[in-house]
Amino acid sequence: MRSLLGMALALLVSGQAIADGDKAGEFDYYVLALSWSPNWCAIEGDAKESPQCDDSEDFGWIMHGLWPQYHRGWPDHCVTAERNPPRHVTNSMADIMGTSGLAWYQWKKHGTCSGLSGEEYFATARKAYESITRPPVFRKLDKTVKLPASVVEDAFLKANPQLEPDMLTITCRDSFIQEARVCLSKDLEPVPCGSDVIKDCTLPNARFDPVR
Repeated sequence: MRSLLGMALALLVSGQAIADGDKAGEFDYYVLALSWSPNWCAIEGDAKESPQCDDSEDFGWIMHGLWPQYHRGWPDHCVTAERNPPRHVTNSMADIMGTSGLAWYQWKKHGTCSGLSGEEYFATARKAYESITRPPVFRKLDKTVKLPASVVEDAFLKANPQLEPDMLTITCRDSFIQEARVCLSKDLEPVPCGSDVIKDCTLPNARFDPVR
């Protein structure tokens, strides 16, 4: 009798956790995170022997992810009735995400909160990526440079006249320029970022490695 009661309580608690969790499709806007691949490789990708960092690749700004966002905070690992992306879809994202493994991880953590199926989410993610011009100047570097994050932000703003400064933030990690993050509506139009997103890197001399 006691074991049956325990099982019933466990099911009740589990069901309540799901009911109280983040709900798919309920968010305010997207954050498109663009990562400078050579810097990520220097920080952690080389140590992981990621195929993204192989000498045969020449990745620049890759799409880290398209993240559903609240005006403050964000949902993740949502319970969704939508279909997972088939393997051929995650494989097809490697050209802009570096690896299919990253695509799958991003679906499980962020894509499930979009309210879209896996195929729809990645189609939306690719459309978002293609809507932002990656400044070509950074691919012309032939050596490592040190620069303030504002230089990277200015380059993105110049290449994308539709963006205002409050729609974009540049992040740093371990003294490197890490990412350019652009805030987009559900229709993929630029929108102001929330206060917890729009926090620019303040390093005056962040490292920026050239394309390999």
